[in-house]
This record gives sequence, structure tokens and C-alpha cells, in this order.
Amino acid sequence: MSAAARLQELGIALPTPPAPVASYVPYTFSGDQVFISGQIPLKDGKPQFIGRVGDDLSLEDAQAAAKLCAVNVLAQLSAACDGNLDRVARCLKLGVFVHAVPGYTQQPEVANGASDLMVAVFGNAGKHARAAVGVASLPRGVAVEVEAVFEIS
Repeated sequence: MSAAARLQELGIALPTPPAPVASYVPYTFSGDQVFISGQIPLKDGKPQFIGRVGDDLSLEDAQAAAKLCAVNVLAQLSAACDGNLDRVARCLKLGVFVHAVPGYTQQPEVANGASDLMVAVFGNAGKHARAAVGVASLPRGVAVEVEAVFEIS
């Protein structure tokens, strides 16, 4: 099944990828790898899931934020692949940053919101290496940010 068909089956329509708001580009290539800049949980151009996990937001909220970040990663990836996600050979790595209260230890569970989507869309090719880290703050006050590296053909 194609990645587009899997997204449709999941009820996910990729948004138009947002333009960068600072001195960076949304993605870069090196050989057959594409590096996707960190994506925050934007919906309709507005930040979602504002606050700290473990204080303002629950684990379930944070997982939903991570999934929304991953949708935005896929939107950037689609742009990098000229609209054809079937060019993706493999999701190589995700970096997941979680704005949480001091002492919070469930970053891996939060990151599953993004990881599970990659596997749902790309099957075995969606399985990846990952880092899930807690941070003191994130852009626009959001709870989660996700960056990614993919191999493409």
C-alpha cells in the first residue's frame, strides 16, 4: 500500500508545510538522505499544545502533540520528495524534544506519538533510531518538537 493510501486510511491530510520563521530551511539533502528541521505542533498555522508536560498537559496530550509534529514532518518530507512519499526508503531517525516539568521521565512514551505514526505510514521502513529528551522550553511555548532524517530514492 502506498504512503498516500495509508495516510488516507488513517484519516490524515497533510497540511501545506509552513515556511521557516528564522534563518534556516525546512529540509536539506545529503546524498540519499533528507534532514527535516524540527517541527512543532502547528495546526492551521497556529501553535497547539502550549505548556509543560506533567503540569499543563497530560501524557496523552503530549503524545497527540508529538503525532501532530510528525504530521508536519511528513508534510515537509512530502515537499522534499516532490509530493511522492513513496520515494521514502526508510525513516532513519527521529529526535523528539519534550518541554516537561523537572524530573519528568516519560519522554519515550511521548515520542511514541511520532514513532507510531511513522510505522503506520511506512510499515517496517518506518522503524527508526530515536532520541527522546526533556528540555526547559521550546519555540512558541509548545510542548513537543520533532526533527527527522529519512533515506529517499
